Amino acid sequence: MAGIFNLKFSSILLVLCVLALANHGHALDEERKLYIVYMGNLDGKYKLPSSHHINILQEVVDISLVRQSLVRSYTRSFNGFAAYLTPQEQEKLADHEEVASIFPSKTFQLQTTRSWDFMGFPENVQRNPTVESDTIIGSFSDKGFGPPPKKWKGECKGGSNFTCNNKLIGARFYGSDSARDTEGHGTHTASTAAGSIVKGASFYGIAEGTARGAVPSSRIAAYKVCSESGCLAADILAAFDDAIADGVDLITISIGGNTPEALQNDPISIGSFHASQKGILVIQSAGNSGYRSLASVAPWIFTVAASTIDRGIVTKVVLGNGSILTGKSVNRFKLNGTTFPLVYGKEVSSSEQCDEEWAKTCQDGCLQKNLVKGKIVLCDSFSGRQEALRAGALGSIGLGGVNISFVVPLSASALTKGDFSLVQSYVNSTKAPKVDILPSESTQNLDAPRVASFSSRGPNSIVPDILKPDVTAPGVEILAAFSPKASPSEILSDKASVNYSILSGTSMSCPHVAGAAAYIKSLHPDWSPSAIKSALMTTAWKMNVEHNQDDTEFAYGSGHIDPVKAADPGLVYETVQEDYIKMLCSLISDTSTLGNFNCSEKLKTNPKDLNYPSMTVNLGSFESNQNIPFAVKLIRTVTNVGCANSTYKVKTSVSSDYNINVNPSTLTFEKLNEKKTFEVKISGKYTGNIISAALEWSDGVHNVRSPIVVYSFY
Repeated sequence: MAGIFNLKFSSILLVLCVLALANHGHALDEERKLYIVYMGNLDGKYKLPSSHHINILQEVVDISLVRQSLVRSYTRSFNGFAAYLTPQEQEKLADHEEVASIFPSKTFQLQTTRSWDFMGFPENVQRNPTVESDTIIGSFSDKGFGPPPKKWKGECKGGSNFTCNNKLIGARFYGSDSARDTEGHGTHTASTAAGSIVKGASFYGIAEGTARGAVPSSRIAAYKVCSESGCLAADILAAFDDAIADGVDLITISIGGNTPEALQNDPISIGSFHASQKGILVIQSAGNSGYRSLASVAPWIFTVAASTIDRGIVTKVVLGNGSILTGKSVNRFKLNGTTFPLVYGKEVSSSEQCDEEWAKTCQDGCLQKNLVKGKIVLCDSFSGRQEALRAGALGSIGLGGVNISFVVPLSASALTKGDFSLVQSYVNSTKAPKVDILPSESTQNLDAPRVASFSSRGPNSIVPDILKPDVTAPGVEILAAFSPKASPSEILSDKASVNYSILSGTSMSCPHVAGAAAYIKSLHPDWSPSAIKSALMTTAWKMNVEHNQDDTEFAYGSGHIDPVKAADPGLVYETVQEDYIKMLCSLISDTSTLGNFNCSEKLKTNPKDLNYPSMTVNLGSFESNQNIPFAVKLIRTVTNVGCANSTYKVKTSVSSDYNINVNPSTLTFEKLNEKKTFEVKISGKYTGNIISAALEWSDGVHNVRSPIVVYSFY
């Protein structure tokens, strides 16, 4: 099954953990902070783990405060609890022999039609409807659905005014009074992965077409953990605890932090580790913080970057002199006229409330209502559209920072610096400047897929020899279902109510991969999470480097997913739980932090030799412009899932900067599920630039490609 976190899961597929930051009431002193105490696997030692958690707390907390201190016990899928502690109590608990790790419960953030066709995944693709309908993901109409799969162990605890059906088969919430989506984020992501087929869907006629998820027959389970202010780590772990026990198949979680954490101190890393133990693939959004900000670093997580599709959305601006400029926004408004007065923010602001710089950017409270009525305001910042709305302006034109269209609450368009300068010149040289802002229209992106500027990049600062993100998928200007309770422009005074909206973010790319993974699982129910992940990575489109020069593989991983090819990958790189534990043993000096996993020298594997579909080598820290010779060996094992009798030959990229040798260079298989191991040696001189290489196994039908990255983490 699956869930959406915002959590999102697939086959009981998506878990919707979106909109409800817990507000735990307590009468404790302000010195106490909320901590998560992680204790590893449930081992059956204690019949009532929650009672044991109280006993542990009693060792460090005054007995009169224990029950107020304890917020939540994790007892269904792993062992641990969340509690309010003083710094002194936290230090004492950290030394407890049963405590694997203890860390503050931080607040995480949400990372927010045409896309499936763009990926070559048509509506009539070959399916296994029986298995697909046993997959669990996200919400909506249950017309044509039978009862939930027998494997489903969850419940519908959605709270007030919330009802489940045979599509949305389960719901839970954490800290609020309902699992209902009041933000739109969870509905959008759920429908992207598993929404039913809807003809003629659009946002006020914009991006009109057939809206559908990858696996329309899959079920959805919703776990609501977020609010406008964020998503509490203690609640995220609780949702993992429940979702794993409920029986989801996939978890897609469009939530993340802004900085990476050690694997044993990251609630998403911990929750997904236990999910992988149960055969559940966890897909996480890479984040929306751009350059070197990637926080999704665990190798058992499938990390997704965001990229464009071949359809873009633009909003044209027509000046009174006839010039037509193309800007960016999702503008549903059609002004009743031809042109309208255009005024500069600094000309219609109160000098008593705002200085000139604030007035030019249309900061909050600057614009005077009597001076902007019936007019379009020019602002040095596109964020000035909110102030233009407050003041009652007819529209707004602003200087845009990114080439992405966002839904606007009034007629508005964001222009590039060059076009914005043209408007400024027109205003300064014209006695009565006028302008019109047209409704948005679709245009063709000839350079798609291009990684979005906001998409978080690597390298992986926690496990530098594991390439992250893993893949990229559509995440820019995506049309999908939306909660009618939410504002499409995210501005409270915008009272529009819609069933479909257009959003951008790695939150949007994440459910594309979740849906693709659910599709593969429906065709191959016995495949492990790592096999599904490998299939999507090794069959991914090779990205055009000229269109994606910034950070190359650290921006897009193995490339852009191709769900149809991934359904028949030929070979897969499988990683079992023991492999992850061996890698952790080599990373963590204090192995007590692994809880009830025991490490020895025999149980240590260098991360570069983890059986991962991509191959990464961190050479350490070097000064730039040095020619540093290097020679590195990597070991990998592939499993034959293609044809019983098959022979694969290797092909590698070639460059004067490096040499790649693969031994053996030919792999011959005589049966399905047969495994073959090979060695990769790469050598050369490192000059300070990332070395981007690749190897590919081919039997003439299947092409199994792995990127190779050599770099210095500086």
